[in-house]
Amino acid sequence: MTTIREEMWKTKGILFNFAISDLKVKYRNSILGVFWSIIEPLLLLGVLFLVFSTMFKFDIENFPIYLLLGIITWNFFKNGTSIALGSLSGRSAFITNIYFPRSIPGLSAGITASIMLVTELGILGIFMIILNFSPPLTILYLIPILLLELFLIMGISLGLSVLNVKFKDTEFIWGVILQAGFFLTPIFYQFDMLPESVRSVLQFSPMVQIVTMAHHVTLYGELPPLNSILYAILSISIIVVVGYGIFRKFQRKMVEEM
Repeated sequence: MTTIREEMWKTKGILFNFAISDLKVKYRNSILGVFWSIIEPLLLLGVLFLVFSTMFKFDIENFPIYLLLGIITWNFFKNGTSIALGSLSGRSAFITNIYFPRSIPGLSAGITASIMLVTELGILGIFMIILNFSPPLTILYLIPILLLELFLIMGISLGLSVLNVKFKDTEFIWGVILQAGFFLTPIFYQFDMLPESVRSVLQFSPMVQIVTMAHHVTLYGELPPLNSILYAILSISIIVVVGYGIFRKFQRKMVEEM
């Protein structure tokens, strides 16, 4: 992990340039451009709110904010890892001609997703004002929770970026995982609503831990249990190490695969 930190610091200029480039590519040829980072979560919020407040009638306190926060937290993860998939394969000409740490494109995906996250958090703030919701002081803990999620994104992104060069099916497999993960994460429902047998399995998901902690500190003024915090830190640290290990294993032959 020290190596990753050193590479990010030494090449921070390239890192942020790649992040901005990824943002431009994502919204290239789009009429509304970066405004989609605002429109997309709002559209999803509207659909899910209509379904789960009228048809299924989930009785969750401050449900619109609960739902929007869940969508934003999940979008952060989805955007970062999805952008990372093509971060290396989409720069094949650049990579084969210029040397720079090959980890930078994958890591920059997390920075790109962070820029989009800031915009979406602004929308969350506006919703709180409109709905006359005064967040508890514990909302300040949302910052370290999202930073923890950023490390998760970067760890997975390192592995995904190089695996997608080696194995072209990676993109499709990860798309399925993201779709399943959205419904298996307590975004529009509370974790306690699930059967105990399901909770006993899903509690090991880092994203379940992150989304649950984000809801508690933002809406209910509750600090996450110490065991949840320690598990999230430990599991994400392992994912970062594994992701970096996968990257190191395949990066040497990466240029040949392009």
